[in-house]
Amino acid sequence: MTFRKHLNLLLQAMAVWFAFWVAGLPSYYQQYSTVTMGVAVTFLSVATSTAALLVLRMGRPATRMRRAFWLSVYYTLPFAVLDAIYCGWYLGHGEGFLVKYWYLSVFYVTPWFTFMPTAALLGRGNDRDDRTTDALQRKPA
Repeated sequence: MTFRKHLNLLLQAMAVWFAFWVAGLPSYYQQYSTVTMGVAVTFLSVATSTAALLVLRMGRPATRMRRAFWLSVYYTLPFAVLDAIYCGWYLGHGEGFLVKYWYLSVFYVTPWFTFMPTAALLGRGNDRDDRTTDALQRKPA
């Protein structure tokens, strides 16, 4: 991946973090009940899984696993760092923010359990599709 693509993914992730930060004001989602946040996390997880399918199906299958890796990096590490700066340092929660803001912490690991397995499963399906296509092409008409 080129430097420009890495930079683009980093800026995109930071923009997403900022949008979620603004949406969570004034208390970075602490104003909502645990049940509400649980439902929101579930909804967002399903949306992330759907996005993983759509994004990973685009492009060359040979680069799918690599793209899944970089998407996982850029959609976890910047979020964790920015949340640590904002919640841990600026708001003064220290590492306790990981528990206090559990609904954020969940997304420091879930992309790894979404993008990489999705890429692997799509790769398996693609191999099967290739074998089926090969068999159909060899079959006499």
